[in-house]
Order: sequence, then structure tokens, then C-alpha cells
Amino acid sequence: MAVQRIVIENCAIATVDAGDTEYASGHIVVADNRIESVGAGKAPENLENVVRRIDGTGHLATPGLVNTHHHFYQWITRGLATDHNLFNWLVALYPTWARIDEQMAYSAAQGSLAMMARGGVTTAMDHHYVFPKGSGDLSGAIIRAARETGVRFTLARGSMDRSEKDGGLPPDFAVETLDGALAATEATVDEHHDASFDAMTQVAVAPCSPFSVSTELMKQGAELARRKGVRLHTHGSETVEEEQFCKELFGMGPTDYFESTGWLGEDVWMAHCVHMNDSDIAAFARTKTGVAHCPSSNARLAAGIARVPDMLAAGVPVGLGVDGTASNESGELHTELRNALLINRLGAHREAALNARQALRLGTFGGAQVLGRASQIGSLEAGKLADLVRWNLDTLAHASIADPVTALVFGAAAPVSLSLVNGKPVVEDSRLLNVDEDAIARSTRAEAQRLARIAAQA
Repeated sequence: MAVQRIVIENCAIATVDAGDTEYASGHIVVADNRIESVGAGKAPENLENVVRRIDGTGHLATPGLVNTHHHFYQWITRGLATDHNLFNWLVALYPTWARIDEQMAYSAAQGSLAMMARGGVTTAMDHHYVFPKGSGDLSGAIIRAARETGVRFTLARGSMDRSEKDGGLPPDFAVETLDGALAATEATVDEHHDASFDAMTQVAVAPCSPFSVSTELMKQGAELARRKGVRLHTHGSETVEEEQFCKELFGMGPTDYFESTGWLGEDVWMAHCVHMNDSDIAAFARTKTGVAHCPSSNARLAAGIARVPDMLAAGVPVGLGVDGTASNESGELHTELRNALLINRLGAHREAALNARQALRLGTFGGAQVLGRASQIGSLEAGKLADLVRWNLDTLAHASIADPVTALVFGAAAPVSLSLVNGKPVVEDSRLLNVDEDAIARSTRAEAQRLARIAAQA
């Protein structure tokens, strides 16, 4: 079959390439699922098999947003424990989460994915670590929802084996055994991971956190991931309470503990990393360990302000994460561009902490680096996969902001007029094309009510 092309013209473009190349008015040519060309002015003449030509006047085109940390199942427990810190929040919600089933996980994934996709996310990620006995194929349900939505997806197959009886936070009935968790994780990698350049589904090995996972699961999980050639993900250095927990239990801080278990390296990324000292940041930079920065969730749970400017200056790969929607009820990544910039300016670097283009890079190329896909996505360059977003800045909310990147990051959330994933439209005029938003809203509301009833009866 002949190559089919989509042409976008007359559009402001922020490529987020190595030189931060931008065009006040330029073009993008998509050929099947690849970007064929990006440049100033009109597209080349005499292009063959152009199936669609789009006028981008008043719009900004960027790489699609890349989400690096999320917990989809939390969509059906939003708005609970709103005045808790992390540990108290977990204790309050684990008994409810431990009663999810396959239909709940599927519906919650639909809601989480829909909210992200309609806000410019083209690559999503889910860290799912709650697998109650008899709950069904939760990983399969989550992956099915991602395929139906049409986004690129990484499932971080999580696990917990340290329950309350072992000094952890999860209830005893909410965890797996060491051998069971490892076997199920390996089976998920074998069934679902695609290592190809244009893979739509990938799998990472992702024990939940130091306070819900045994040292043996951390060590054997790292060995499993490297034997299978997949990435590793977990939570790290999120709160001062976690640091105290690690020192009391392991005799060392989180970063030293991670290094002792094989959990630093260029194939690893951690969520949060709020409480990092200079030595911790240097260790992450030396090993190229990545960070998923979740500013709204960190604020919601009063965890603190991550030292993102210092991480970037040291060479640590940093992307953005929504985090679970029980700690970031909006569930949108494009709002995290603004929140990352604003919250980091409350830290030591003040107005010099981040600028608009650095924030955009965190949400695009930075996320691609963290997920190990920087050669494929994260910037608008010839040869890369055609994952891109066209933001409508021809609105009242953005009308008097001259610079389009400033309008996108500092301004109100911009509508998505077009989102392409693998060269295929997923969103047009702020509406999802592959799934029914209204039906998803009804389904997630019903599943949230069902889960609440089950939890109340337990």
C-alpha cells in the first residue's frame, strides 16, 4: 500500500529537539506512522498521497505529552482522604483498593486514559500494584483499555509482599507472595511486552515501594527485569516518613537502599524523589536513573517540593507524572506543565527554577527519556513516530499572550484540536475519537459506587 500523508501547515511549532528549534509558522508532514519532515513555511510541493491537509493557523504543535507515573485504578476513589499525608492516606485507602476487581480496573483505566488523552497525552503509563486474590486479569483489562483509547502505553506491573504483619502499610489480604509476584510479573512481560521501535504496549517491572515490598522482591525484581530486557520502576524518596522508615528498617536512606538492591541505573525510573540531598542527586546523575516528577500529587499529600532544577543541572533524566487520581483528582498531565513551573519557583531557585520551555521539555522529551523511548518519541523530528498534539491558542484564554509556548504553559489549559498517536487521530476538537466519553463517565461512576458499597460491607 502506498504511503499516506497528513500535512499540517501555517502552525507555530515547538519541536523540543536538542536545539529547541521552533517555527513561528511552519509545517509537519506525517507519512504513515512516522514524521517525514518538519520545517519553516509551507510543506514541500508535489507530495503524493496526501489524505488530509490541515490549516494550523492560531495553533501550536508540540510533541505529544508523555506521562511517566500514574495509578489508573484510583480513578474510582477520587475525592477521599483529602486532608491526609501520604502514609495516613495509604492506610485510609488500602482497605478499599484491596477490593477492586477486573471490571473496576478496566473502567477506572478507561476514565484515567480518557482524561489524559483528551488533554494531549499520547504516551500513558500505569503503575498497578494491587492484585487482590480472585480479582481477575487486571493487567489485561488495563492494557485493553489503553488499546481501545488508542494511546501508546507502558504498564508498570507492580507488586506488594510486605503487609501489616511484616511492618508494612497494606492490609495482609492485599499483598502477593514473593514467588507469586515474580511469576505473575514475568508472565505479564512475556504476554504483553513489545520491544519494537513503534511498540504500542510495553511492560516494566515495578515493585511498589520500600515500605510495601520486601528486600528480596526488590532484588529479584531487578534481576527479572534485566534478564527480560525491560525497565524498572518504583516509588522513591517521596516523604520524610519514608526516609525515616528506610533508616529504621534498613539502616540507610532510600537512595543507598535502592543502590544496595540493584535499583539505580539507566533502565530505572523512580516516582516523586522529593527528599533528595546532594549525594542522592549525584548518585542518580552518575547512574542516569530517571525521575517522574508529580507536582500536583506532591502538593496534595503535602510531601514537599522536589529539587527538579538541581536534578536537571546534574543531568538526571526527569519527566512529568499525573500520579493516581486519588491524589491528583484532575487526572490531567497538561496542567502539570504549569504546576511544575509554578511549584518549583516556590523552592530555593525562585524565579530561575524553570521556564516555559523547560516545563514543556519535562512533559515531552523528558518523559520519553524516562521511559527509555527518546529515540522514538518526545520531539518532532524526521524519522520519529508521529505522536503529536496541535493546541488551539486562538481562544479568549490565550488571546493576549504573544509567545505560543508561554501561552501553553503559563496560560489556562489549552484545548486539543488534534492529537495523533502513531500517525492516527485520537482526539479532534477536544473530543476522543475511539471511545465514548459519556459512556465512560457513567461506567466509572457506577464502578466507584459499587466499590464503595463493597468496602463498606467488609
